[in-house]
Amino acid sequence: MRPILAGIDCEYGILVQGKGAEEQIEYSQTLVESFSNEGLFVGWDYRFENPRNDLRGFELKNLAVDPNDAKFDVGRQQRSSIEIRADRVLPNGARFYNDHGHPEYATPESFSIFELAQSDQLGESIVRQAGQFSGLEATLYKNNTDYHGASYGTHESYSVPRRHSFESICAAVMPMLVVRQILTGAGKVGSEEGEWCDFQLSQRADFFVETANAETLWRRPIFNTRDEPHADPAKWIRLHVISGDANMNPTCTALKVGLVKLALWLLDAGEAPNWHFANPVQTFKSLSRDLSFDFRIELTKGNWTTAYEVFESYFAAAESILKLNSEAQWVIETSRRLLHDLQSDWDSFRTNVDWGTKLHLLNQIREEEALTWRDPVLQAYDLEYSNIDPESGLFPALLEMGEVANVNFPPEEVPRSRAFVRGIAIQKFGTDLTNVGWRGLTFGQEFVELPPDVAYPDSIADIPDVGTFINTLKEINASI
Repeated sequence: MRPILAGIDCEYGILVQGKGAEEQIEYSQTLVESFSNEGLFVGWDYRFENPRNDLRGFELKNLAVDPNDAKFDVGRQQRSSIEIRADRVLPNGARFYNDHGHPEYATPESFSIFELAQSDQLGESIVRQAGQFSGLEATLYKNNTDYHGASYGTHESYSVPRRHSFESICAAVMPMLVVRQILTGAGKVGSEEGEWCDFQLSQRADFFVETANAETLWRRPIFNTRDEPHADPAKWIRLHVISGDANMNPTCTALKVGLVKLALWLLDAGEAPNWHFANPVQTFKSLSRDLSFDFRIELTKGNWTTAYEVFESYFAAAESILKLNSEAQWVIETSRRLLHDLQSDWDSFRTNVDWGTKLHLLNQIREEEALTWRDPVLQAYDLEYSNIDPESGLFPALLEMGEVANVNFPPEEVPRSRAFVRGIAIQKFGTDLTNVGWRGLTFGQEFVELPPDVAYPDSIADIPDVGTFINTLKEINASI
């Protein structure tokens, strides 16, 4: 099983006291720019990024724009996208920027789902700190909807060898993207598309309209085909996943990434389960709304299965074919336990999964206050679950009350990824850096590649001068 480098980019909802959405881009930019501590790099290397490149072998002429967002741009003074994004690269190798009105924190990439979940949690404190620096009376939410038709994403990235075709990646990963919401959904009151439902598992389900395309802002797909490898494009693909929810519970975060990695390991082995859903988009939506927990899935040719069987097909294949590492074992064991608990031990399940915690809380409030699901008070509680302020957010309170299980990830030795090198470069040689990006570092006019499959030695941190630092990275690249 090859090490798979993965990262999470989380867009945060922002509400400024007494202000409307029409100035949200400016508020978000102000918030990001206020995070100007010493020891960070301002800027980003966009040379290797083109969001219009498609894994299916073509380039889109343009990307669709959400008309709800577009109306706020009418009459607005145009500024460069670089100015608006206000990129900051942090000493831990993370990226912090403004993504069209949402502060976005991109974790340092990691080979470990546990380290990644902890990095995602750290992002909450960094975004919160930026809000305090900004002077704005801003409340920040780690969620995916404003409940008025707008959705913002939590994106995942996975390094995949270029030898795999679009068709094979999609076939291996798509079924898992559809069913994993049962274990990793954030939960949501009501609906913003189609018929009303009281509660659903996924905050993103309402917003998917296509099985696969390269869009992220409009006509969103379950499987995103954007081809921006963040590495040597001759060797690597970056699987860009936009269909997951933002999670407050780090167990859900780790599972969200671990389940996709499991599908990718089976893809590498040529043994991914072969499922053909009749309508993936409709299946995603129906699973999200199925509070009977039957999770029935219609297949092509008139057959059907359940999400439980889809999960188990991946777990059984992995156990039969792969030499499982401790991370994969944790993913399988934790997933099986939670799926069992969902059917037989609700109290255990709901303390480990965001949507279960939220549903239990909202049902208590409904009963105590004699509310219907359409009462806006429930949506307000739903929103406050994702409030990242530890003094006013619901999730920290529920954790303290024991309504959320404490997370105990297994101990591990984590290989140092390229994010470690990026962070060291910013901490020690920031004045020598002229550009920073996912793919590598630029010192003066010299670009140094940071491949996504390299585990770097801790001794990188002890190098005293920039010349030796550059030469050491080149020597490592030459040896692979």
